Amino acid sequence: MQEWIDRHRQYLALEGKSPRTLDGYQLDLQQLKRFLEEAFGEIEPSQIGVLHIRAFLKMLSEQPDCNRTLGRKIAALGSWFKFLKRVGCIPDNPMRKIRRPKFEKKLPKVFSEEEMSLLLRIPDIDSIYGIRNLAIMETLYSCGLRLMELANLRLDDIDYHRKIIRVIGKGSKERRIPLGSKALEALQEYLKIRPALRREHSSNRVFLTRNGKDFDTKQLNIILMRYIDLIAREKGYSPHTIRHSFATHLLSRGASLRAIQELLGHAELSTTEIYTHVSLEDIKDAYEKGHPRSGE
Repeated sequence: MQEWIDRHRQYLALEGKSPRTLDGYQLDLQQLKRFLEEAFGEIEPSQIGVLHIRAFLKMLSEQPDCNRTLGRKIAALGSWFKFLKRVGCIPDNPMRKIRRPKFEKKLPKVFSEEEMSLLLRIPDIDSIYGIRNLAIMETLYSCGLRLMELANLRLDDIDYHRKIIRVIGKGSKERRIPLGSKALEALQEYLKIRPALRREHSSNRVFLTRNGKDFDTKQLNIILMRYIDLIAREKGYSPHTIRHSFATHLLSRGASLRAIQELLGHAELSTTEIYTHVSLEDIKDAYEKGHPRSGE
């Protein structure tokens, strides 16, 4: 069974899935393997049926805070069995007979426009690192990027004349995103001091660490959380909140869901629709605070 788990990972890597997805699915499938071995003994993929899967999901559902992880585990199982069916390892996909539980979607946390403005005023632009960090945050907010997309951004991905950037997102899908004037200005200021960060071994990635190396998402997260903690330590915000804020602020100012879907690189419009709920909550809050007949 482990061999087929490893082959599945190799297949997903060729399909362009992110390292985070690869690691997550691998852990989920190894958890399935351990559960089946403990409950039923050694078992081959072709022997796994609906009852085995239901037993596994029942065990997961009894754990605390299961909603957070159960959805991904079901996705991992679905991907694995689909792969096994495709390569002829199993005659039928047992996940087709498994009813997916419906989870209540948690609304994403979002910076207000005032909080976002304050966040962008914090970096010390008298420091080369402050100039770089401001450019990082302005680009994230202007373009709604994931941290990995920002880390992978290359110098030739920025078209200063047309004011757009080219982004390689999940599944190696390419999209082009307009670059706002504030982000463009911050990037141009950063590029003036980028040579001070560059070393002989440096790549052509836009953003470099103090040692001239490429950023990874963990390093970016640490830097950004230092700023976020200054304005919202108790609110549970994260760097990904900047991406949520990008989408929500666009929607509240009249952008269409379809346009936001394209900008975010979402494969399905249903993924983007969660931002309509965020905006509805804002509208209800504003109504209750502002309308003379809204309350008691």
